[in-house]
Amino acid sequence: MDWTLQLFVLRDAAVAMLLGGVIGFERELKNRPAGFRTHMLVGGAAALLVGLGQLVIIDHRLDSELRLTIDPLRLVEAVIAGVSFIGAGTIFARRGSQVVVGITTAATILMVAVIGVMCGFRYHLLAALATALTLLILTAINWVERRIPGDAKPGEDKADKAD
Repeated sequence: MDWTLQLFVLRDAAVAMLLGGVIGFERELKNRPAGFRTHMLVGGAAALLVGLGQLVIIDHRLDSELRLTIDPLRLVEAVIAGVSFIGAGTIFARRGSQVVVGITTAATILMVAVIGVMCGFRYHLLAALATALTLLILTAINWVERRIPGDAKPGEDKADKAD
């Protein structure tokens, strides 16, 4: 197999790690349960899994009459299932309280995995725009919430307050 194709997969993973790191840095600044390194690794792993799937599809060493058809979307499902466990680990409920923390961080981990999948499929522009949109949401909502007086803020419930 041409080793340059493997370098393309590595490049895609690096782009995903960079974009995931940007979102992770925002989470790190807010001292959230998962930060810079976690987001980078999730994005990179997602891109590598998708890239590996594409390499396996074109690998002629696997050609035979018994070869199974490979569906690259199954790898996307595997990424989402794996990320769900990581995201669930960032969500905490406080006993005797209705406050749940970590939901937004879990959502950013999912978003970074999807951004990684986009990079794995080489949709770099879409991934960059999704990263920008995610950062816009994370920062703009906080900016608006700081300017609304009182405890009751539009679109906020007790679960979101601590995240």
